[in-house]
Amino acid sequence: MTPLPYRVLSRHEETSDTVTLTLAPDGEALPPWRPGQFTMVYALGVGEIPVSISGGERGIIQHTVRSVGAVSAAICAAPVGSTLGLRGPFGVGWPETPAGSDIVVMAGGIGLAPLRPVVTEALLRAGQLYLLIGARTPRDLVFTHEYDDWRKAGAEVLVTVDRADEGWNLDVGVVTTLLGQVDLKPDAAGYVCGPEVMMRLGALALVDRGLSAVRVAVSLERNMRCGEGLCGHCQLGPVIICRDGPVFDFDFAQPLFITREL
Repeated sequence: MTPLPYRVLSRHEETSDTVTLTLAPDGEALPPWRPGQFTMVYALGVGEIPVSISGGERGIIQHTVRSVGAVSAAICAAPVGSTLGLRGPFGVGWPETPAGSDIVVMAGGIGLAPLRPVVTEALLRAGQLYLLIGARTPRDLVFTHEYDDWRKAGAEVLVTVDRADEGWNLDVGVVTTLLGQVDLKPDAAGYVCGPEVMMRLGALALVDRGLSAVRVAVSLERNMRCGEGLCGHCQLGPVIICRDGPVFDFDFAQPLFITREL
């Protein structure tokens, strides 16, 4: 329960309100993490929030954080050389990408952050990787400086926005519309993360295209406090998200999505 100190090695401004921080242990390091897991990040003197791990290796951890409250704003503003506290890693991560199988990654907004390590893993293991990215506007897209690198590594990267601005010449519409440009095999595996309605409709669209619901993974979100399933704050029906999730297969998650007021 005691945070370990991590120094900010670098910071990259993804959008006007979203920053990727690269953190290194200042002493003892956290145990190895899996894609889809999260840590509890403590801004000294301000508070602690759960943040998905968006990358890193050999003790280095990257967190991509959007400023939406006092704690996330303090984390986003952390300058290079400053210290944050980390606990974890917590939760159940994404299923390992099946070797040789086609993979479709569908991300909405900052939902691409916890999927970024899946992209890295899939480029090494998968057959064909389809990466479908959606955002409200072009200014809300994250990791744009990596899209060409992913394409060069063999991924098919398709991008759409809800509202275009001047100069935008790619697709306009919700991210599920990109599926019409993808030749999916029934044995492909799907990974979906973003706003809840986007995940529900995106996962349904993948199942409609022939994917098994147990091979479509989604990452559920609740307001997590302790990270270890002790406080029960993030209970969702029969599960505690920080302990039993946040990643579940869609076969299990679908009834939770459609239960009113759950």
